[in-house]
Amino acid sequence: MSIWELLLAFVVVLLMLVALLANVLVLMCFLYSADIRKQVPGLFILNLTFCNLLMAVSSMPLTLAGIIYKSQPGGDQVCHVVGFLETFLTTNSMLSMAALSIDRWIAVVFPLSYHSKMRYRDAALILSYTWLHSASFPIVAASLSWLGFHHLYTSCTLYNKRPEDRTQFVIFTGVFHALSFLLSLVVLCFTYLKVLKVARFHCKRIDVITMQTLVLLVDIHPSVRERCLEEQRRRRQRATKKISTFIGTFILCFAPYVITRLVELSSVVHINSHWGIISKCLAYSKAVSDPFVYSLLRHQYKKTWKDILNKLLKRSSINSSALAGEPRSRSLPQLRE
Repeated sequence: MSIWELLLAFVVVLLMLVALLANVLVLMCFLYSADIRKQVPGLFILNLTFCNLLMAVSSMPLTLAGIIYKSQPGGDQVCHVVGFLETFLTTNSMLSMAALSIDRWIAVVFPLSYHSKMRYRDAALILSYTWLHSASFPIVAASLSWLGFHHLYTSCTLYNKRPEDRTQFVIFTGVFHALSFLLSLVVLCFTYLKVLKVARFHCKRIDVITMQTLVLLVDIHPSVRERCLEEQRRRRQRATKKISTFIGTFILCFAPYVITRLVELSSVVHINSHWGIISKCLAYSKAVSDPFVYSLLRHQYKKTWKDILNKLLKRSSINSSALAGEPRSRSLPQLRE
């Protein structure tokens, strides 16, 4: 193995471990907290978490084996199943992020009618659509034998071995990425930009009230005035940072891989094999960033996983103290004798 391949293998192992730990922690928070389970967005986050976990235990290990052995790991049947799952899970995770953005848009733009417009039944219908949409493409690919081991990405994914099917495969790949990556990106941009517009409008209203209050309070201390103005600046930046993170991580992780897949279809441009694996690792990194972007850094999830951690530490300390107390209790009768 070259130094590049060793480094890429280490990156895949790191992504796999972090994705497993972070997504399992999100799942534990969901099971532990009744408040999180009551919320409608929890269904979308749960679906996204399962997609990320399955990606970490199915596709990532085979990519790692492909980098190490430089050949297809396992038999054709295993590769076809993993290729099916990879296509399905990637599309499902993209559409789950789009569903979360729609939920946020309704909550912010239509706050009074949110509970009537976004119920558990509505969320279940959206999830049913995402599953049907996501399953349709790998089903077509499997029926046309367009799943297999791709050496450029060292992974089991969409792959056409027959030159006579090249035109159909090009059309299929273009439609697939248009109705998965591009559709999700358009929904993300539309909904989150609407959310940002409403957030800025509310910030302006709060800023006007704050400035009027500061003008009326003539005797206010300069340090308090400065803190109020600083909070104004933070409030303006907070919504922009969050929305930039949602859209930015989606583009950063998925766009290089999608563009590489589309460029690869033209026989004119030669793509370096190392870049193919790097673009695949970037797509995998979305399974690592999603738990932090959508769940673990939010106040409710942060409080829940801290409670879980404190409970585990408390239980372990009680067990250790109980074990330490046993030898002492046994030694007391001996001393009395």
